[in-house]
Amino acid sequence: MALELRQQLKLSQQLVMTPQLQQAIKLLQLSRVELVDMVQQELLENPLLEEAAVEPSQEKAEAEQDARSAEAVDNGEAMADGVGDQDAMQGADWENYLGEFSSTGRQSSAREAEIPEEGLSFEARLSSKPSLEGHLEWQIRLSDMTPEQVDIAEVILGNLGSQGYLQSTVEEIAEEAKCSVDAVEETLHRVQRMDPVGVAARDPRECLLVQLEVNGYDDPILHSLVSDHLEDLEKRRYKPLARKFRLTLEGLKEYLDFLQTLDPMPGAAFGSGEAQYVSPDVHVYKYEDDFVIVLNDDGLPQLTVNDFYLDSVKDGRGAPEKEYLNERLRSAQWLMKSLYQRQRTLYKVMESLVRFQRGFFEHGVTRLKPLILKDVADDIEMHESTISRITTSKYVSTPHGVFELKFFFNSALGMDDGSQVGSESVKAHIKELIGKEDTKKPLSDEKIADILKGRLQVNIARRTVAKYRSSLGIPSSSKRKQVF
Repeated sequence: MALELRQQLKLSQQLVMTPQLQQAIKLLQLSRVELVDMVQQELLENPLLEEAAVEPSQEKAEAEQDARSAEAVDNGEAMADGVGDQDAMQGADWENYLGEFSSTGRQSSAREAEIPEEGLSFEARLSSKPSLEGHLEWQIRLSDMTPEQVDIAEVILGNLGSQGYLQSTVEEIAEEAKCSVDAVEETLHRVQRMDPVGVAARDPRECLLVQLEVNGYDDPILHSLVSDHLEDLEKRRYKPLARKFRLTLEGLKEYLDFLQTLDPMPGAAFGSGEAQYVSPDVHVYKYEDDFVIVLNDDGLPQLTVNDFYLDSVKDGRGAPEKEYLNERLRSAQWLMKSLYQRQRTLYKVMESLVRFQRGFFEHGVTRLKPLILKDVADDIEMHESTISRITTSKYVSTPHGVFELKFFFNSALGMDDGSQVGSESVKAHIKELIGKEDTKKPLSDEKIADILKGRLQVNIARRTVAKYRSSLGIPSSSKRKQVF
């Protein structure tokens, strides 16, 4: 057979992840804080983007223009190439491209522009908390320690855990500081008696004993309880302890009440982790017999295209500059449309969640229904991966508190009548039952399962109750029991 060359035309379809498409997908899963940072970064890098100056009396864009924008997003229209869409871009009221999802009036936006410091939270005006290491180092510098002891103390500080306990042995510290074990013990003794008292202890027993010593408590029963019976106290073996020390239960309770005033984790107050304050992405309000959904765009800059650079592109002066500006123009268009699509998708998902979980919005967590991503995806005709991304790190403010959107998706438990109840609803009932129990006779997991079967007509096993209870951070009935 003779070999020959020939041309062949083949038509095929394939999905190409362009940088613009990757950016649109990334925008879906960004939290509010990350989104604001990302937009601010684009404002710095793209000369064609600028933050619009919002006028208090400025009206919203025409509804027809918003509909055309939404239709363009739905149909996946290609971005304008070159100067083809410059006239449309220049005539469009981009300052209002998120207007229909705005949660505040333009008066408040203008007022924030006039007095920016009023928009800062109280926490943002405070200085950072001192760290445990910095607090101890300050005391060491003010003490009368020798230079050698200061070096050893710095090694000790470098080996402290988040709770203030020493994470290394004295032998390891002596080797690192190039000194004797006795020198480490002497320095460690001084560090443990600094503020907070008991820091750098090797175990809870040593930590509490140091606190008893510094506070001048030399009661032998207290020392014995801490030295030899911490495990008995943890497991609530009170009666044998009362017999051993010849105390009544009331007398033993006085010792236990005092021990509870001590701090077994002296470094916890200096934790480096700051409290994270959540700003909801969506607000859901009840108005008469319906619920109103308002997207929160506070702090998100209103973007527009710089007229000066648009005129430069239109004039076409300088081929290299024109090519760069065209690229930046397409990037600005894509970002603004992607932001619109993100807000629109979030709004549609929230609408679907309100429809599916109306019982929750009416009555609270106990009416939460089982729900999966596919249910919402089918309802709004989107892919499950899109629903997963848009519900990641997003929060909604409801009449019953602030919840992550992922909270509304939960597994199901079968009921006797064939229907289903959400696992989060069952957890809420378990928490309610334990909150109302008699602390001297706490409910066992089996008893809770029986109550739920009677109250909810749900098929639930004891081990399922134990799993839900553990996920709520609630100890077992034996550890919840109060003897006194």
